[in-house]
Amino acid sequence: MLNISAFAADIKSIGVPYVQNYSKFQYQSGNQNWSITRNEHGVMYFGNEGLLSFDGRYWKRYPMPNGLIVRAVAADGKGRIYAGGFGEFGYWQADGKGFLKYHSLTALIPKNAQPVKEEIWKIYVDKNRVLFEAFGGIYIYANNKVKIIKPEKPFLFLLKAGNRFFAEEIGAGLFELIDNKLSFVKGSNLLASRVLTILPFGKDGRLLIGTAKDGLFIYDGQTITPWQNQANDFLKNYQLNNGIVVMGKYFAFGTILNGVVIVDAAGNMLQQINKSSGLQNNTVLSLYSDSEQNLWAGLDNGIDRIELNSPMYFYFDKTGRFGTVYSSIIFNKKIYLGTNQGLFYSDWLPGGSNQLLHSFNFQLIPGSQGQVWELSLHDGRLLCSHNDGTFQVNGSTINKISSLSGGWTIKKFGNDQLIQGCYNGLILFKKDAAGNWVLNHKIEGFTEPSRLVEQDSKGQLWVSHAYKGVYKVILSADKKRVVSQKFYDKRSGLPNSYNVGVFNLDNRIVFSSDSGFYVYDDITDRFYKYQQLNRKLNTFASSNKVIAAIGKKYWFINHGRVALADLSVPGQLLIDSNRFSMLNGQMVQNYENISLINNLIYLISVDDGFVILNDRDAVGRNRERLPAVLVRQVENITDKTEAMTEMGTEQNESIPYGKNNIRISYALPYYRQARVTYQYFLEGYSKQWSEWSASSAKEFTNLSQGTYHFKVRAKINDENVTGITSYTFDIAAPWYSSKLACFIYVLLAVLLYYLVRRYYSQKLQRHQAEIQEKLRREHEEFLRREAIINEQQIVTIKNEQLQADLESKSRELANSAMNIVYKNELLQKISEELKNLKDKEGKRLPEDQLKKINKVIDEGINDNRDWNIFENSFNEAHENFFKKLKQDHPDLVPNDLKLCAYLRMNMSSKEMASLLNISLRGVEIRRYRLRKKLNLEHDKNLTEFLIEL
Repeated sequence: MLNISAFAADIKSIGVPYVQNYSKFQYQSGNQNWSITRNEHGVMYFGNEGLLSFDGRYWKRYPMPNGLIVRAVAADGKGRIYAGGFGEFGYWQADGKGFLKYHSLTALIPKNAQPVKEEIWKIYVDKNRVLFEAFGGIYIYANNKVKIIKPEKPFLFLLKAGNRFFAEEIGAGLFELIDNKLSFVKGSNLLASRVLTILPFGKDGRLLIGTAKDGLFIYDGQTITPWQNQANDFLKNYQLNNGIVVMGKYFAFGTILNGVVIVDAAGNMLQQINKSSGLQNNTVLSLYSDSEQNLWAGLDNGIDRIELNSPMYFYFDKTGRFGTVYSSIIFNKKIYLGTNQGLFYSDWLPGGSNQLLHSFNFQLIPGSQGQVWELSLHDGRLLCSHNDGTFQVNGSTINKISSLSGGWTIKKFGNDQLIQGCYNGLILFKKDAAGNWVLNHKIEGFTEPSRLVEQDSKGQLWVSHAYKGVYKVILSADKKRVVSQKFYDKRSGLPNSYNVGVFNLDNRIVFSSDSGFYVYDDITDRFYKYQQLNRKLNTFASSNKVIAAIGKKYWFINHGRVALADLSVPGQLLIDSNRFSMLNGQMVQNYENISLINNLIYLISVDDGFVILNDRDAVGRNRERLPAVLVRQVENITDKTEAMTEMGTEQNESIPYGKNNIRISYALPYYRQARVTYQYFLEGYSKQWSEWSASSAKEFTNLSQGTYHFKVRAKINDENVTGITSYTFDIAAPWYSSKLACFIYVLLAVLLYYLVRRYYSQKLQRHQAEIQEKLRREHEEFLRREAIINEQQIVTIKNEQLQADLESKSRELANSAMNIVYKNELLQKISEELKNLKDKEGKRLPEDQLKKINKVIDEGINDNRDWNIFENSFNEAHENFFKKLKQDHPDLVPNDLKLCAYLRMNMSSKEMASLLNISLRGVEIRRYRLRKKLNLEHDKNLTEFLIEL
């Protein structure tokens, strides 16, 4: 039976606990970390190039005056962080806005001791006093005064053991500080080396004294004696530098040359943690143990956190000696590692169970060189599936039991046989008379590369091809050959033809794929999604590997992510992945290997070593007490990012309205490796709690004036929930809603009322004036219109009168013209009658008489007086007619003007001929000539032209 007594202690002694590294590139400060402390809220502080803080999420550096290096820090648990450096000491404390401000205490030093010209190396808070230690003296701060204790010889370091303080005077021995006085410790002058740590040892008042090069001593109150143990030589060789008590019963010592060593009360070395096992640096400048059993190491280059009660302990091959680990197992007090270079072994408990610090010495088993695929234990025999065949492992030797190359996996087949999947088919093994496994035969009729093999309840074999699809294989009764085989791929209901795995999950064959798990249906001979399992597995439904654990627990590995599922409760599936997050990505994909050591402990193969997991410790961590979430910073993000407060508390914070776009950052000072998610609720803004998220900051924009209560809580590994942290703040009223603004509004309202009243009064007056002006204008308009109407009537009357006159004149003109026509016609008739007139004798009258008469007639016809009368009458009726006609056509002669006048009066050609005393033909000729003189177009009517003129 495997001896596992090494796991009975709280601190395990096989492998090393989980170590988390914080490099200077993460915390953005100096290499060296001289001192460590923690305040009442759980925030860590480090003495670096200034004061360095870490809350589990955010790092921040606070520079000291003159850029001093902080050599010592100590928190008093009441809001102060004391710090000291060269020539300076004091404390940091949050101001009203939560910003840490430094307050120097050097001004309180007596004048005769100022200035301080040395480093402050140690600071201790002791009830109502604070002790600052330098090589030249101890500065005691109490009641706002500083008192100095000067030694006869220079101090080395002030050391605290429980409630007692000791200091070594170089060359004189140890002195205890009692009532602000130094009391010599008897026998301490025999300590040749520097004393660097003094710790309580047991409950009887003894002290454990650690020196730089002479090892450990025990002081019983009377004498100082060397403590001979396993750690003594180690601490002498690697130079002890500091020490603390951890977990109440162990001692952790930091060294200059080889990291940290942890010793129990019996002097046994339980752990050695150095650079080869995870530390960033072997020089340990400071140590600090918090209440969650984290051991913080301030290094010469970086900061490391060691989980002392981690459920996982690691062993890494930092030298690359045995390559990549594919399989590991513990058998007959030896641990075996199957790697790509061969099979390695080491004693599991070297030197027996009494030697608690286990260092492994892995050796390559001769003849095992090459790729090892799997190590498996069957009926007390350890088998190694190898690239070159299959071997039975016997201690530090191996015996080849099969020369068929490329054995991937071996599974139980019936009660007395094993079946192996290999590069080119299936192999059966049987037991010989001595109980050893030997080759039985290779199964005929099947030559496919068989990566995974499982047998279902009907005895059928399911074989996962190394690359593509799966096979259902049925063997003959003698199991020597295949009687039936069928290939299944995407055409059979599988989501893909590639990378399909086959596993036995709770006595049922399941098939893995990137799309989830599938099961086979005998009736339809097809594959269907295993919906019930996939829903419960959530993101692990696409797992590529399933490994049996304890009872009905199974490991699910999803392409590097690890989870443990519990199927022990019918109808339920509990899955836990967060506790194993530190394993993610550390195992060889598709060849992940987890073996069971006993009912509590697992051996897990990782790339360059192995991990020991104690499942009980992992479960126990779920019951730990959680710290409160801290509101770390509130920033204004309206225009540019500006910090408004740090370390938000429940006190009301007033924020100007112009800065109502804010970002609230929060953190959980929980330093273990875990998945931390947050949930927030802004009372007065949100309606409900937010979804859980890993984000540790939230922005709120355009907040209205009023009081808000920001609430936040955290959840660890989706299980434990912290209490609610509240931060209350007010968004001040905008400037236009302030009291002064309201007073101004009242004044403006009164002024506005007065102005409006005056405005409306003036407007009313203007309106009345406008009405009067309008009435006046309307009256004037009325009078104007009346005048216009009268004028129009007068004009109308005048026009009528003129028209009547014109018509009268036209009638007169027409009458005058007609009279002239009648006269001329009468005279012409008389002239005609004279031609036919005869005397009594019937003879014609003499020509000379007729000429005289005709001359009188012609003179009557051509008398210009008639024309002058006509012309005057015509001009009166048709004003300026002749004037315009002569102006436009100056070449017209009087006869032309007469013709124009007659045409204008629309006389007939006969009438015109009578007036002009010409023939009708003469009228036409004159008309023609007139048209030419007037330059009329051919189609233009002459009469119309003259009428329009």
